[in-house]
Amino acid sequence: MNRSAEIRGAARATAATPEHGVRTAAAPPLSRECRALETELRGKVGRAVADYGMIDDGDLVMVCLSGGKDSYTLLDMLLGLKRRAPIRFELVAVNLDQKQPGFPAGTLPNYLEALGVPFRIVEEDTYSVVTRVIDIGKTYCGLCSRLRRGILYRVATELGANKIALGHHRDDIVETLFLNMFYGASLKAMPPKLRSDDGQHVVIRPLACCAEPDIARYAELREFPIIPCDLCGSQQNLKRAEIKAMLAAWERSDPGRTERLFRSLQNVSPSHLADGALHDFMSL
Repeated sequence: MNRSAEIRGAARATAATPEHGVRTAAAPPLSRECRALETELRGKVGRAVADYGMIDDGDLVMVCLSGGKDSYTLLDMLLGLKRRAPIRFELVAVNLDQKQPGFPAGTLPNYLEALGVPFRIVEEDTYSVVTRVIDIGKTYCGLCSRLRRGILYRVATELGANKIALGHHRDDIVETLFLNMFYGASLKAMPPKLRSDDGQHVVIRPLACCAEPDIARYAELREFPIIPCDLCGSQQNLKRAEIKAMLAAWERSDPGRTERLFRSLQNVSPSHLADGALHDFMSL
């Protein structure tokens, strides 16, 4: 059996194991629905990790934990995989406290201490920067994400982490594809794995094959202590929200369309596009 198959098998075995280091002894047993969903998500995470070579033996993976449903699920999945994978790797959870008003500073430390997960809370007042620079009514996300990315890269270097795990899922990737097409006139999405522009960091997205509704339901069933993003969550005119609504309408009328859109990103024919940098049309 090759290493990729072993990692996929480890994900399935972990999902079938009642105790895999993620739940505390006092945690109630999972419902049948939750266990079935856990098995499905772990299988997809194991497949993504193996197919894209996301984690190698000896890695220190910095798991970016925002307090949202996606990042809680990401940490949960990686903790389970770590227990059963045929390779040895370590995890450290990192949260960026951006000093948003009302942010519950104790929620994540308490949760992570209960799990016994190594973690670091980074305090940076990006909230004041974003709200000062961006005009009222404009979208905060672009500047906020750039500031956050720079801080997380710096922290990864300080910790010696050679992989940075983000909680983007299948639906995020498809939404980004349409955002770039509709508003940026470019055909690109989010890759499951990439190297940063400075060449110093490798970013991985282990939830790349997981559907957002499944993650949302799993987070609800697991009762993760969700922390809402009050900085941008109140901006109802976000372009991403428009794309999300469009894809949701498509999914209702044609179930499975989002999955097919995602698979199309794995089945690209450059010669059937119109970019001369990808295909030498002049020589034909």
